[in-house]
Amino acid sequence: MKTSNIKRILNLMMILSVITSCGSGTTITSPKTGETQSIFILHTNDIHGNYMPFKTTLGSATSQTGDPERDTLITFEREAEIGGFAVLATAVKELRNAKGDGNVLLLDAGDTFSDDLLGNLTEGEAVITMMKQLGYDYLSLGNHDFDYGRERTEELMKIAGFPFGAANITDIRTGKSIFNNPYLIREIGGTRIGILSLAYHNTNLTGNIDNMGDLKFRRGNEVIREYLPELKEKADIIVLLSHQGTAIDRLTAEEFSDIDLIIGGHSHDLISKPEKINNTYIVQALSDAAALGEVELQIRNNQLAGVKAQHHLLWVSDYKKDPEMESLIENLRAPHKDYLEEKIATATEVIDRQYKSESPFEKLVGNLLREEYDANISFLPGVGYGVSLLGEITPENLYRLFPHPPKVATLILTGEQVKATLEQTATNQRPGDKYEVVGGLLQSSGVSYSLDYTKPAGSRISNVKVNREELELKKDYKIVTHTGMLKGLHRYNELGNGKNTEKMEIQLNEFTLEKFRALGRITSPKNMGEVKIIKD
Repeated sequence: MKTSNIKRILNLMMILSVITSCGSGTTITSPKTGETQSIFILHTNDIHGNYMPFKTTLGSATSQTGDPERDTLITFEREAEIGGFAVLATAVKELRNAKGDGNVLLLDAGDTFSDDLLGNLTEGEAVITMMKQLGYDYLSLGNHDFDYGRERTEELMKIAGFPFGAANITDIRTGKSIFNNPYLIREIGGTRIGILSLAYHNTNLTGNIDNMGDLKFRRGNEVIREYLPELKEKADIIVLLSHQGTAIDRLTAEEFSDIDLIIGGHSHDLISKPEKINNTYIVQALSDAAALGEVELQIRNNQLAGVKAQHHLLWVSDYKKDPEMESLIENLRAPHKDYLEEKIATATEVIDRQYKSESPFEKLVGNLLREEYDANISFLPGVGYGVSLLGEITPENLYRLFPHPPKVATLILTGEQVKATLEQTATNQRPGDKYEVVGGLLQSSGVSYSLDYTKPAGSRISNVKVNREELELKKDYKIVTHTGMLKGLHRYNELGNGKNTEKMEIQLNEFTLEKFRALGRITSPKNMGEVKIIKD
């Protein structure tokens, strides 16, 4: 080989060694020793299939805004349309153009493509197709990302063209982490970014267990210990993409000082001024595609020198909708549009969902269930997603609150079993071990009680009354719920032990849709206040 050719090859190799290609292929040159390099991470979490804008309220616009039992109250500053993928696409493109496309990573922290009517109709493909067009780099699997089954989740990953991962979910058949994508390594300008993904460790208690065959879920801290040595060898900066919730992310930051940044999900928090615990920064970007998080990693000599972070609330009035994404959304909706947009009723006031406290939406549905099935008590799980109803109600926005297909069920519980079920909801919220927290407050209708968190587990429930009469421990009570609860969802095992269990043919969401259509005008339930909560 000629000397000139050898020189050209060596020069090419030197160039390639300081260039990393990301996204559209913008080139990034390594900084000189001592210079500060900035790498940007854009992030979303808990989209829950909400690819369309929604109308905020000044109180409870979504399931975890305005909840009085939240540690940190989150409310919107105005009543206006927010979110949606057409606006998200514009925001992402603007930031990529401003920061340099090859200098930007786009990540999602889970609970992404289901919990929406179009999501159900396409088994998640609609939102995944939008994410593919947006150019996401990595998704950490959330507990609702198995709503269509593990096999379907894998199919969706192939459609997406980017990896889904969860280091703490083991595929028992292979002995490896699910899809064998526990982490992602990206080199940008000579700096290696290692992104370790963690799912919610109690996923098997929050959805249909039949969808999670051959999967084992572990606590994140156990798995981090296993992967950290490997990541420290392969990466300069370590990022944790976590669907564990902020409370667990804080414990993680306290335990592992080698993690530089935690990008969180699951708890729907808005943390854009990054929390710093020891050497670790924590951020999170709300939910429902209402916000886009932005983190600037300031790097010097391949080490983290500082972090700047902010969030971008995606007010529709502040962004021009991306025409390509808007066209894609229209095409995906077209075959189902009449059904999605059918007007079935009108909410004359805000009908919201709460998570850690009594929920007006579940109370309303529970009242309808008790009346229809002549039951003493309705029990529904406390779930933390959904957009409040106000004004016109369509199947689309109703299914944002009840997207899943469990069927209505009735059974008989003794008063003793009823009380044990109420004690379980208290234990779920304050188990002592934060890793054991699961679900929200059990949503009920027809039973009133006091829940006192200052008392020890097992003795937190008192003053239990059914239809204003004292609960009798040996008496039988008719319960109406859904079939998911019979499988031990959120550890409510007593429901599965009931007598005379009868499973109806109608799904809970179909039942609610039919009842709302018959009512026409939807107002808040009159029996709020059945649960009195005493805090620490």
